[in-house]
Amino acid sequence: MNIPNILSVIRICLVPVFILVYFGDSPNSNIGAAIVYAVASITDVLDGRIARKYNITTNLGRILDPLGDKLMTMAVIVCITIDRVIPVWAVIVFLIKECMMGLGGMFLYNKFEEMPPSNFFGKCSTIVFFAVCVILMLFRSISHTGALVMISFALAVMLLAFASYAVRFVRMMKSSEHSKS
Repeated sequence: MNIPNILSVIRICLVPVFILVYFGDSPNSNIGAAIVYAVASITDVLDGRIARKYNITTNLGRILDPLGDKLMTMAVIVCITIDRVIPVWAVIVFLIKECMMGLGGMFLYNKFEEMPPSNFFGKCSTIVFFAVCVILMLFRSISHTGALVMISFALAVMLLAFASYAVRFVRMMKSSEHSKS
């Protein structure tokens, strides 16, 4: 276990903390939840930077890092959906995309024994989703239409990232087939 992996584990452990704070009785629970989410996001940035700077990327880290991201993002999107800030279909779109990414990642790991690293679109998607979710948590008085536009934009960026990963997946599969020939 290295420092980046420990940071990913911390991020995973912050998921139930976020949920408890979000639904807490405090009148400032939305601020507390946004802070927990921000701390989790900082661990995400730090684990990637440390892993790359000191060349300590591991396959475990390539699993823990996105797992921590996805669990936290799922917790956030489910909480704001339960709070009726965004519609249920947004969670369904997110879940379908994450299931497809997870299955694709497991397939690639089994076939090539490595996980492809995140890319520019994936990082942009994470940043946009973070910003939108924090805004929706902190400013609960945003109109339903405003919230819908914001989450739709975040989902569109997420689907663009998904498409870029799908292209990479297809290329890896084709190059694997060509190398067998």
